[in-house]
Amino acid sequence: MATGPAPPRPAPFTPRPVPARPALHIGFLAGRDLASPQAGGSELLIDRLAHGLADRGHRATLVCGGPVGNGRPYRVIRNGGAYSQFLGAPLAVRRQLGDCDLLVEVCNGLPYLVPMWLRSIPSVCLVNHVHSELWGIRYRRPIAAVGRYAETVLMPRAHRRNLFVAVSPSTADALEEIGVDRDRIRVITNGVEDAGAIAPEAPEPLFLALGRLADYKRIDVLLRLWERVRPVTGGTLVIAGDGPERPRLEQLAGPGVRFTGRISEADKQQLLGSAWLLLHPAQVEGWGLVITEAAVRRTPAVGFDVPGLRDSVAHGRTGLLTPTGSGFASAWASLALDPRRRAAMGRAARRRALDLQWTETVERFASVVDEALARDRRRR
Repeated sequence: MATGPAPPRPAPFTPRPVPARPALHIGFLAGRDLASPQAGGSELLIDRLAHGLADRGHRATLVCGGPVGNGRPYRVIRNGGAYSQFLGAPLAVRRQLGDCDLLVEVCNGLPYLVPMWLRSIPSVCLVNHVHSELWGIRYRRPIAAVGRYAETVLMPRAHRRNLFVAVSPSTADALEEIGVDRDRIRVITNGVEDAGAIAPEAPEPLFLALGRLADYKRIDVLLRLWERVRPVTGGTLVIAGDGPERPRLEQLAGPGVRFTGRISEADKQQLLGSAWLLLHPAQVEGWGLVITEAAVRRTPAVGFDVPGLRDSVAHGRTGLLTPTGSGFASAWASLALDPRRRAAMGRAARRRALDLQWTETVERFASVVDEALARDRRRR
């Protein structure tokens, strides 16, 4: 179990005055829109960045695979489906983003390799987390090998002159491991919005896992551990979210497990506030946005000691991290049986989460935009 001090957080950031200047057009090339049923933390981050740029008077356009939504202060343009979008990206970008000042390639596994086919527009690469170890879990060997090579070899080479944007120190470390120079990596942490009215903790033990039900989230591990924890704590384990793993997980689930499927934002806030603990058994994350969303509602987290969660959970203060399944079950049960310690961690989690504001995230990103444009001017 990790027992050292909490991982270092970015230095306090003082927003700088926004200079008067002509509006920019910033393009985003990403896999999904926030309207997609598969949307998660990455899509929320892009939405907040695009919103923030629009609030500053700039123009933002997102080109992504479908489905897409509308009604936002930035354009969203559909570019094919989950896989066809990679073939259609060069044409879509030239047609829809030909006048943009900077293109942000959002890499969540398979990269678009923008600099290899677009030289007229400067670009940066935004990475939530490096998927290298997940390729073999999610795909068969030939496809996994191609995906891993594209992400860990081709992507660093394609963007060898560009800045990289990472959402956590863990992701920055992973980028450095695959050959990205550290001095070209900028970290912008995910933000969170204050919860407003917070639902009271449930009177009976209530444990929550929330997110897309995909294999790498390892909800099956959580269900097996629940069989060890339930006789000690009692209560209910709520699995909120949907995804391809749901039918299999429902077959694995024993007593005391409730699947909700996709839930509304109001129900999500209610669950995050009333849960005794947020449980996060994923193998890897870029940050783990749901942990911060729970933290702002005074709900501590239990997770595995993996990249991303080491950044969003301050071990021993805002939750507990462990390298093993036995340790996970022990941490889960011990916090459930210790209301005073659980409440203290919840208060600390909220204080830490309130330091992470979306306005600061947008400000850091705006600084990256300025730096990328200045680097491009010098290079040209």
